[in-house]
Amino acid sequence: MTTFRPRVTLAGFACLLLFYLVFSALYHVVLEYLSSGRADYEWRNMLSVRDYWWNAGLQYGQYLLLSLLLWAAVIWAGYRLPQWVQILAVAVLVPPLLLLVRGLRYDYLDRIGHWHLEGTSGVWDLYIPLLFLYFQFGCYFAYAAIRDNQRKRIVEGELRQAALRSELAAIKAQLNPHFLYNVFNTINASLPPGSETAREMVSRLADLFRYQLRASREDLVPLADELAFTRDYLALEHARFGDRLRVELNVADHLLDRPVPPMLLQPVVENSVKHGLASLVEGGSVIIDVFERAGRLRFRIADTGVGVADKEGLFKRGVGLANTRLRLQRRYGTALEVFDNAPSGLVVQFSL
Repeated sequence: MTTFRPRVTLAGFACLLLFYLVFSALYHVVLEYLSSGRADYEWRNMLSVRDYWWNAGLQYGQYLLLSLLLWAAVIWAGYRLPQWVQILAVAVLVPPLLLLVRGLRYDYLDRIGHWHLEGTSGVWDLYIPLLFLYFQFGCYFAYAAIRDNQRKRIVEGELRQAALRSELAAIKAQLNPHFLYNVFNTINASLPPGSETAREMVSRLADLFRYQLRASREDLVPLADELAFTRDYLALEHARFGDRLRVELNVADHLLDRPVPPMLLQPVVENSVKHGLASLVEGGSVIIDVFERAGRLRFRIADTGVGVADKEGLFKRGVGLANTRLRLQRRYGTALEVFDNAPSGLVVQFSL
């Protein structure tokens, strides 16, 4: 199936017009050659524009208009149709339209008293243009098939390269967090008695890396695990900010088993802490709401931070929000919405 609408260009129309001029000129030459056996025939008729018009120009001009009509109706307007449907439509529509065009031309020539093929000879004014139009559209469909095949090869090559890069990235993602996870556990075990706060922080940090390792292997995790990962992150940030960071999490228990992509929520929460609250001396709040509405799992992350005027610029500050928006677009076809909170701060929301 064609995935794009073919472009209408001046160069393309010029090529089509040249195509018709060449074939109509050849048809004129053939008719004149067949007439050259008459005793009164004048060879200068071969170069006569008037004779060319009545022999071939008029009817090939009709074929050109018919071709443009078919191209606009079947190929340009029906570009989303599979190619075999377009081919079938052209094959079915061409004969009756040619019959109609020939009838109109014959009526016109009869009114002005000009000669045209008569009787059974009139079939040549159907057979030849039928072959001509089928040949023309056959060339186009062959070109379209070759072009689509080349495009598919390019896309397949890009996908293979992307798959290779993803595989290498997954290997790196598995090695680094796994190594660091083990190191943190070693540090945790080496801390002296009485270092419970430090022990808890190292343990939470180890859990973060363990979850990151899991995220590189699994496409979906329970919502409860994603929330636990986000809580661990916020707990570490709370150790840094103290009471300046206040967190409120609202989620119904029956939603905790819902499958969600891993590491989807934390980058949004991190953006609220890093860019919204970190610069405020008095700190602020992060409110996370997860609820269900209209069959969708909805996430709303609001902060009372400094806010930002350039919402689109948020996606250029780092990879977290940009990657989250891209994942939502590709997997669920949904958007990552950002708007102002009242009286201050930002609200980020999305749905699955």
